[in-house]
Amino acid sequence: MKYLVAGLGNVGDEYHNTRHNIGFTILDALAAASNIVFSDKRHGFVAEYRFKGRTFVLLKPSTYVNLSGKAVNFWLQKESILPENLIVLLDDIALPFGTIRLRPRGGDGGHNGLTSIIEYLGHQDFARLRFGIGGDFQYGTQVDYVLGKWSGDEAAQLPEKISQCHEIIRSFGTIGLDRTMNQFNIR
Repeated sequence: MKYLVAGLGNVGDEYHNTRHNIGFTILDALAAASNIVFSDKRHGFVAEYRFKGRTFVLLKPSTYVNLSGKAVNFWLQKESILPENLIVLLDDIALPFGTIRLRPRGGDGGHNGLTSIIEYLGHQDFARLRFGIGGDFQYGTQVDYVLGKWSGDEAAQLPEKISQCHEIIRSFGTIGLDRTMNQFNIR
């Protein structure tokens, strides 16, 4: 079985360790813990992670968040991965910091990366792992907040939350979406 795990974020040092790049951060931590390295490929940085007979193609799109659909669609086709074996990792301002929600489908929720993926795939039927970054910003400062660095308290809690995301990714591939949602969404 093969899965595509697409972590959303923007390339460039100025975006490293920002809230909007949580998808990249989750995949970077998984790669580091597994001694695998990303390669610069077409439309993104790609690595293969193997767990219990499953192959997870890890993708960090190089198309920037707003055009993530181009990279996701390309790698689904290139690797012959079914859309139901796609999971997208992204930030969510509607969830309090550190809240993690796995969903089987849905709209874009105002997230430009999801908008792009839905547009390129032509449907909304793919799993998404939403990582809450909170919405503690004043009107008109959303872009600065989302592209801002983590606070000290947030940064201290990230390793535990990222580890939980790794558990969810592995579970998604081994026991399936429904059982994974039942197990992790109640935490």
